[in-house]
Amino acid sequence: MNNKSSITALMSSFSRVFHTENEERPVFTDHLARELMTAEEYAAIQGYILDGAQFFEPESNPAEQDSKELLRKLITTHIAPSPLCRAAYTEQALKTAALTGTRQYIILGAGLDTFAFRETEFLSKYQVFEVDHPLTQADKKERIARAGWTIPCNLTFVPADFTKDNLQESLTAGGFDRTSKSFFSWLGVIYYLSAEAIDSMLSALSSLCADGSTLVFDYPDENFFHASEKRVQNTLMMAKAAGEPMQSAFSYRELEKLLEKHGFLIYELLTPKDIQQSVIDKAGADMKAFEHVNYCLAVKKD
Repeated sequence: MNNKSSITALMSSFSRVFHTENEERPVFTDHLARELMTAEEYAAIQGYILDGAQFFEPESNPAEQDSKELLRKLITTHIAPSPLCRAAYTEQALKTAALTGTRQYIILGAGLDTFAFRETEFLSKYQVFEVDHPLTQADKKERIARAGWTIPCNLTFVPADFTKDNLQESLTAGGFDRTSKSFFSWLGVIYYLSAEAIDSMLSALSSLCADGSTLVFDYPDENFFHASEKRVQNTLMMAKAAGEPMQSAFSYRELEKLLEKHGFLIYELLTPKDIQQSVIDKAGADMKAFEHVNYCLAVKKD
């Protein structure tokens, strides 16, 4: 497996591919994700998930189950809910924001996201910026070239190491317009950051956002670290074992106060119950929203 591409990014792509190809009513569809993975990577991740079957489902006996059906159960239950549901919610929110004057879409930590290649109509009208670590982004460009894709004129790659580089300077150098209403997606990140790092990022985003700009992110609630649900316990254990322990969680009031400090107001907040109803059930998908994980849509108000 190419070590320049994180296992998290590859796992997310795999879940998109498998869910799209094996579910009658997918919560999120991505027919392009497979083209950014090699057959060897796809097979390796499939094997990795199956090898961990008893970690995810201690009562299961892999030897007695059809491997494809077991894989489907593991992905639908444990791997796919978070990345697929938050992607579905975010892209729908983006299209709604575009109707009210948003002109720029910034994907923070884009990984192997395929939005700019799936949504050609959106790209013909609006500017998209993918911000990611230089090595991760270089690897993605190699994958795009291998797939034979043409990079849209309105897509800009912005290399940035969030731990070292100045986000404002990096985006501005890439042609980002601070005076234009923008939509920032910041998905699957807050869990792993310290309170100081989150505060610093919100400060940077606030300085970039024109009035009326949107920020969407997912975050764990205040009960996450002490949750009894097996899926949550597994997630915490896997993150710690991978050397990236999860650090932050928020109550609604804590989050509201932090966002207000940086000029953001909560416009919409989805709890797991809301996600189940408005994202999963609406699609008719066979999936359960992840416990103690919320989605927040905040708007910058000067």
